[in-house]
Formats: sequence, structure tokens, C-alpha cells
Amino acid sequence: MVKIAPSLLSADFASLAEELKDIERGGADLVHLDIMDGHFVPNLTFGAPIIKALRPHTNLTFDAHLMVYHPENYVKPLADAGVNMVSFHVEAAPHADRIVHMIKDAGMKAGIVLNPATSLSTVDYLLEIVDYVLLMSVNPGFGGQKFISYTMDKVRSLRSMISERHLNCQIEIDGGVKAENAGKLAEAGADILVAGSAVFGKEDRKAAIAALR
Repeated sequence: MVKIAPSLLSADFASLAEELKDIERGGADLVHLDIMDGHFVPNLTFGAPIIKALRPHTNLTFDAHLMVYHPENYVKPLADAGVNMVSFHVEAAPHADRIVHMIKDAGMKAGIVLNPATSLSTVDYLLEIVDYVLLMSVNPGFGGQKFISYTMDKVRSLRSMISERHLNCQIEIDGGVKAENAGKLAEAGADILVAGSAVFGKEDRKAAIAALR
């Protein structure tokens, strides 16, 4: 069954601890943490100190998505903050293999992220060592964007690449995920769906998460 990872970027920032508890009660599998540096993407969000402060308030898996340059500088602080999974953009990291091993050596699962127009060929050799690939289905940096339709074919192609090589690598999708396209994404081969407003924008988070499954 597909896993649901509500994105904290769409939560009420004045009540983050309670928001975490609400989605955990609602059946979320992970919480997606968008970390932006104001350079790789225009926005700034939060970093390791905030994440560390939130860690005692939930048992949910912390899934950190680095939208930053020099992602290697974030690995140890995130591990110390209690993060379980870390992904970084192939477009921002010329030494991606090294960073994957840094993440794993720190005791976390390692993922690689591709922007919508970035070819799957850029991560061909990394598929052997990463735990998951995060495909952006919007251009990163802002919440509430419309799903880019060609991502669906990209998911199918990536699933074929993984299956043909009998790899234990999951596919995560981030951007514009709604109840209307969640089922199609799962059928195409997605394992984890990141959803912002589709969860936090709803009054009944349990019903919203159930609709995405």
C-alpha cells in the first residue's frame, strides 16, 4: 500500500507540534520536511534546530528533503536532530555518490531528488546505492502548485528501471498530489506520496489521508 507523507510546509507554523500529532492520529506514515536555503530555491523554511525541537512530539518517520546547495553540510545536523530519511537534489550536488554514503554512514536512509525536467539518466548509476528516488512533480520552492502531467510517465519509466534490475529502491512523488491523481501515481509505481494542502488544507486530516490511499 502506498505511504502518505504530509508536507509540513503546508501546516500551521504557529502550531507545528499539534499539527504533527494530528496527522499521526490521522494515519500518516511519514512527515515530509522541506528544507530550503534561499539559493537553490527562492524560499527559506526551517532547519535542524526546529526539527530537533519537533522530534519528541511524534513517532512519525522524519523525511527531510534538502532543496539546498552543499547538502553535505546538513547531514550530521539532521542526523543529530532525529531525521530518518534525507534526500538531496542531483542538480545541486556534483559529488552525489559521496553524499549518499555520508547519509547512510550517519544512520539514515538516502534518497536522490530530480526536478521535473531532469532526466532519469542522471541517477542511473545511483539507483544501486540509494534507498529511494524523489521525483518532483512541480518545480521546487513553493507549495500549492499544479501537478506536472508528464511526471506520470516518468514514474512508470523509473519503476521499469528499478524492476528490471531487481533493486530495492522506492519511488517518492512530491508536488500537486491530490486524491484525484494519487491512485494513478500508485498504479504507475509510486511508493510514497507527499501531500501538502491535500492534507493540511483539510479540516479532517484522517479523511484526507484516507482519500489519498
